Amino acid sequence: MSYRPLADEIRPTCLDEVVGQKHILGEGGLLRRIIESGNIPNLVFYGPSGTGKTTVANIIARQSGRTLRRINATTGSLSDVKDVIGEVGTMMAPNGILLYLDEIQYFNKKQQQSLLEVIESGDVTLIASTTENPYFYVYNAVLSRSTVFEFKSVTAEDILPAVDRGISLMEARLGEKALCGEGVREQIAGACGGDVRKAMNAVELLLNSGRREKGNILVTLEDARAVAQRSAMRYDREGDDHYDIVSALQKSVRGSDPDAALHYLARLLEAGDLVSACRRMMVMACEDVGLAYPQIIPIVKACIDAANMLGLPEAAIPLGDAVILMATAPKSNSGCEGIFAAMADLKAGRTGDIPRHLQNVHADSAGMEREQGYLYPHAYPGHYVKQQYLPDKLVGVQYYRYGENKTEQAAKRYWDEIKGE
Repeated sequence: MSYRPLADEIRPTCLDEVVGQKHILGEGGLLRRIIESGNIPNLVFYGPSGTGKTTVANIIARQSGRTLRRINATTGSLSDVKDVIGEVGTMMAPNGILLYLDEIQYFNKKQQQSLLEVIESGDVTLIASTTENPYFYVYNAVLSRSTVFEFKSVTAEDILPAVDRGISLMEARLGEKALCGEGVREQIAGACGGDVRKAMNAVELLLNSGRREKGNILVTLEDARAVAQRSAMRYDREGDDHYDIVSALQKSVRGSDPDAALHYLARLLEAGDLVSACRRMMVMACEDVGLAYPQIIPIVKACIDAANMLGLPEAAIPLGDAVILMATAPKSNSGCEGIFAAMADLKAGRTGDIPRHLQNVHADSAGMEREQGYLYPHAYPGHYVKQQYLPDKLVGVQYYRYGENKTEQAAKRYWDEIKGE
């Protein structure tokens, strides 16, 4: 008999056994009502690994009486899809086919398009799962014929009962009693990053390898920590997690929360992604602190240079300093808003000829110069003289507006006085 992993053995067979996802599977939850009605539409399940997407698809197939066919898009092909479609209306699938397409983001547009006719007619009911945002990775025509449900990371509190079930199953499998030290169950539940499969793998490993004493299995907190180290990290440099963490880092700095900023910086650095951390921090210095404290730009650049010279793990020290400095600094996005407004005008075609007096000194004929009428500001009091700089079509346009901070307001007062405004 082949060995069956604990994570597979413990897989729920009914909705009441599913861990987490109360927002869609709890009493009155929309997905639960859909499943219980028996009228299953095409579905897209979106969320991290180990949160129950495959489990719920299995439950739907079992309760609907439909023939379940599975294709993993990482290894599947167009011929696999055609084989499934070929079963429609045959003795192989008397009640219709439910196709579970795992990791649909790995199917290209043509492969996804091959499903359109049969899922629209109802001959095949599609349940697609993905760990990436379906609105970016699933073909629009498939998405428009499906209902999307988001599966969320499972809380440690919700995983704890599954850990207890897993321990009981392992005890029955091994014929020995597990003696778990204080905090072991909580460590397993909390350190799996909301992934029930990881928690079950940890239980299985700990009980298989635990020290034996008088017919008991001793499971220590030290062993549990060793098994679960780094497993709470969800990170893929090409996936949504990367962009979510980087986004959260910048928004925490922008929101002047140094503690949250340090947390998200730590997540990037723990994943070894020094490059993304440094690049985003330069953006934050210019975009979010900007002209409220312009000296911060070379300071952050110096911290980044130090980080790259040191490498990880010591790179965390100058980057931590930089993040705290930015989070606690005054904020202004006036420079960022100004340049983006100017670029938007250009893209919209709002431009014009450069005023003659601003052009380089030149003439229509070689060897000749013509009067431009340019007024040299340094020749006037305060090094300022009023003249037109914008093209005629844009006279009066204001891209930059002084920010409400000490530095920019001081500059505004200076120029108001010089210009007599």
